Amino acid sequence: MGDRAAFHTRTRIGFPNAKVNVGLQVRNRRPDGFHAIESLFVPIPWCDTLELEVLEDEGPCEIEAHGLPIPGNPDDNLIIKAHALLARDYNVPSVRFHLIKAIPMGAGLGGGSADGVMALQLLNAQCGLGLSDAALEIMAAQLGSDCPFFIRNTFSHVSGRGEVIHPISIDLNGWWIAILHPGIHVSTAKAFSWVTPSDERPGLSTWSGSGPEEWAGKLTNDFTAPVIEHHPEVGHALSMLRNLGATHADMSGSGSAVFGFFRSDPGIDLQSACPAEWHCWSGRIDNP
Repeated sequence: MGDRAAFHTRTRIGFPNAKVNVGLQVRNRRPDGFHAIESLFVPIPWCDTLELEVLEDEGPCEIEAHGLPIPGNPDDNLIIKAHALLARDYNVPSVRFHLIKAIPMGAGLGGGSADGVMALQLLNAQCGLGLSDAALEIMAAQLGSDCPFFIRNTFSHVSGRGEVIHPISIDLNGWWIAILHPGIHVSTAKAFSWVTPSDERPGLSTWSGSGPEEWAGKLTNDFTAPVIEHHPEVGHALSMLRNLGATHADMSGSGSAVFGFFRSDPGIDLQSACPAEWHCWSGRIDNP
């Protein structure tokens, strides 16, 4: 149990990062009714900012959000749920979270999941709970299917509902990645209904040691084509990345953000090509 008297600081800060899916296969339904998936998850250095502030008085967990708007009921926010999850079994204080939201929501980038996981990690550190990464992964799985990935936050082959995670070697040293988000919200449930699941193909675990030059034209996302059919703006965004010289480009998750890997920084060209109402970002990725 954490001892509140042991708190030596009343604030902690973290920078939860986004991820992209390199390849995404939707496979047949599992006994629990969910579709199995396979994907390569790549963490990228596009980050939100999350600060934990311990409150003097007892009370509910609070969140103050700034930056991009966060739709929906605040009680459904994974940051609030992370606090409630730990509070069921551990002596955690009343806290206020301050979130600066930079990663677009509902974009297939995992920003909301990363925020919830960072809340778990900040509380674990603040309260001296001593929970291991394995224990935190189990807890994170209760927040969402892709949440456990963000505990270790390294290149991974992901399967099951997203909770079966195996680190994998990927060659991204020196590569740049650019993201375009055309501001389209894609319903995950609808996206799954547009895909034809299949187990009759090789999985993605054999791509260890590969990189963007090997992925081009081979590693694909099952959601990309049907999402473009229903939302042509996503196709336009992908074409922009390819026209800028992306070695490999695709959509992340069920959309609607798209990404491209480049040998050099595409930042200036990306900014000039990006419509004002879209979000764009670029950064360098190095091997861990």
